[in-house]
Amino acid sequence: MPLLADLNPVILIPARMAATRLPDKPLADIHGQPMIVHVMQRAQESGLGRVVIACSEKAVQDAVVAAGGEAVLTDPDLPSGSDRILAALQTIDPTGRHRAVINVQGDLPTLDHQLIITAAAMLEDEAVDVATLGAVITRDDEINNPNVVKAVAEIDLAGGIHQGRALYFSRATAPSGDGPLLHHIGLYAYQRPALERFVASKPGILERREKLEQLRALALGMRIDIAVVATVPLGVDTQADLERARDLLK
Repeated sequence: MPLLADLNPVILIPARMAATRLPDKPLADIHGQPMIVHVMQRAQESGLGRVVIACSEKAVQDAVVAAGGEAVLTDPDLPSGSDRILAALQTIDPTGRHRAVINVQGDLPTLDHQLIITAAAMLEDEAVDVATLGAVITRDDEINNPNVVKAVAEIDLAGGIHQGRALYFSRATAPSGDGPLLHHIGLYAYQRPALERFVASKPGILERREKLEQLRALALGMRIDIAVVATVPLGVDTQADLERARDLLK
């Protein structure tokens, strides 16, 4: 198996300004820096390698460059963050030197950089096409909340196993029966060929039904492994989330 360093990983962070609940979200100020810069810094703290912002507006690119980062402009009409990171990857690395690609969401300013390392390390197993994360649901209000995506995985948490193969993802409460439920965390690490094949493929039936693009990878027969971590990182979607992030980053 290759070591992670042999895969020459790159962290790509998609960012666009068209958020409806929090307009201009990537540039939201957190203690004198745009939120996207905080996310970039969390990614840099992982020490995995190159960090690039895949943005759709020049204002975001300018903010990242001003903070000493690297940013690539992508077509604002691209349909998803996955399309955006692949477009940026093809721009910065057309010859395929980066064999592992980590997709970190651009609204996670308080992200623990160890989570990025945990996801990326699973790619050392060449059989793993995509790696992602989950956390055990501990709040009753999340069990039946369709906005909390559940990961169904072959993992024996009671037996001390914290990593395994993901079998399905759903907005429904799944699986049934006694046992823990996993809150899926939308941070992904891809083998580069898997990302390329994923973006080149059309959305599948279940992806369209559940509105979860990771189901496309499963429909294509890709192997997704998931590691169970302690907590779900704070995603900033509203003004209240932004204020909480500011408090956490004081």
